[in-house]
Amino acid sequence: MVVAIILSALAMTAIVALRYLAASGLFAWATERVRPGLYAGLAPQIRREIGWSLLSAAIYGVPAGIVAWGWHERGWTLIYSDPQAYPLWAMPLSLFAYLFAHDTWFYWTHRWMHRPRPFRLAHAVHHASRPPTAWAAMSFHPLEAITGAVVIPALVFLIPIHVGVLALVLAIMTVMGVTNHMGWEIFPRALIRSRIGGWLITASHHQRHHDHYRCNYGLYFRFWDRLCGTDRGLSDRFVRP
Repeated sequence: MVVAIILSALAMTAIVALRYLAASGLFAWATERVRPGLYAGLAPQIRREIGWSLLSAAIYGVPAGIVAWGWHERGWTLIYSDPQAYPLWAMPLSLFAYLFAHDTWFYWTHRWMHRPRPFRLAHAVHHASRPPTAWAAMSFHPLEAITGAVVIPALVFLIPIHVGVLALVLAIMTVMGVTNHMGWEIFPRALIRSRIGGWLITASHHQRHHDHYRCNYGLYFRFWDRLCGTDRGLSDRFVRP
C-alpha cells in the first residue's frame, strides 16, 4: 500500500510538472510571437521561476497523488464518474462552487501573505519576478505552495464533483495562473470592459497587484477585492486595442 501511494504521488508530481511546462511553455512561445522581445534580458529570472515552479509541482503532486490513490483504491472523496449519479445541473454548480471556494481561500491567504513577516519569509519569492512572465505561474516558496496545494484535495471531500468537471477546474486554474502573469492581455478589450469581464481577473487586473502589491489579491473573480475595498482596477497598458 505504501509503495502504491508513493508511486501515485510521484505520478501526480510528474503530471503537475508536465502540465506546468506545457502551459507556460505554450504561452511563453505565444508571447514571443505576439510581443517579441517582451522577455528580453529575463533569462536568469525565468530559470529561477522554472526552478521554484518545479519544486512547487512536487508539493502540489504529493497530496493530489494521495487523494487520487484513495479515490481509486478506497473510494475516498466525493468524485464521481457516472454523470447520472447527480442531476446534470450539479455539474456547472460544482464547477462554480470549486472556483469560488478556491478563489476565496486564495484571496485571504494571499492577502495574509502580504503582511510583513509572511511576505519576507515566503511570498517575496513570487514577487521577485519583476516583471512576471508566463513561467511565474507556480513560482512559489514551498510554504506558499503548501497553502495552494491543499485546496482542491480538501474540496473533493466536501463537494461532489464529476471527474470531467474536476479536470475542467484544473485546466481553468492552470490557464488563469499562466495568462494572469505573462505580461500582456490575451483576452479582447470587449470582454475585459464588459459587465461580465468586470468581475473576472485577467492579466490587466493582476498586473496591478504586481505593480502595487497592496491590492487586487483575487485569483478568478473580483468579488472579494470589491467587497473588501482592495480592488484598484485594471492596468490599462495590458488591455489589447
